[in-house]
Amino acid sequence: MPLSSVQSLNPAAREFGRIAVVGALALTSAFVLAHPASAHTEVEADTPRALARNVTLTFTSEAESDTAGFARVRVALPKGIEPDDVTLAHAPKGWTLKTTSDGYTIGGPALATGADAEHAITVRQLPDVQELVFKTVDTYGDGRVSRWIELPTQEAESDQPAPVLKLRPATADAQPLSPPSTRASRTPSEGLSDGGDASASAHTEGENPPGGLIAAGAAAALLGLGAFAWRLNQRRAGRGGAR
Repeated sequence: MPLSSVQSLNPAAREFGRIAVVGALALTSAFVLAHPASAHTEVEADTPRALARNVTLTFTSEAESDTAGFARVRVALPKGIEPDDVTLAHAPKGWTLKTTSDGYTIGGPALATGADAEHAITVRQLPDVQELVFKTVDTYGDGRVSRWIELPTQEAESDQPAPVLKLRPATADAQPLSPPSTRASRTPSEGLSDGGDASASAHTEGENPPGGLIAAGAAAALLGLGAFAWRLNQRRAGRGGAR
């Protein structure tokens, strides 16, 4: 409602109009704060099926820095995929792949600021599971780190979700290339400790605000609206007493 129209109304209507304007501004601010947090890392497969062989997995890390480009991506492989099962399919120019105890690191010359980092690996065989979670840590040329390592839950949406690949059931004739009992058992590192990544916080200076901060801002805005409405009621009560 235009301010000129609000001023032409009676005092109660003007107070209500101000509340509506403040509420709209508060909600708009919450949405504006939430939008930048949409950057994330994704994984896709050319054959997303359990026990599929020679599967190409493509990882895309969306840029979220305004000051530097990607320089390294660290991926922890889920149980059932060993580092020696992985070969590099394609990557940014100059980037190379190095295996780690629980996955691999791929990196090289920093990409242009704002450019997404995409690389692909070929996996010897996918395990017989319903989904695969690939914890990923992205490092920029200026040292900034984004950690996409939170596991999916049904209770709430994660602020820093790890890439998840859903798999279709295996075909009737599919067989594992080697019995699981002959492979070394391994659990991916929770902290992705390789290369000092574990010491970097999930949200460093200059990064987008986490979901908790956005929710707190929205709650503060609503509390402000409640206080404003209470003051309006007190004014009305005062006018009634004066009569």
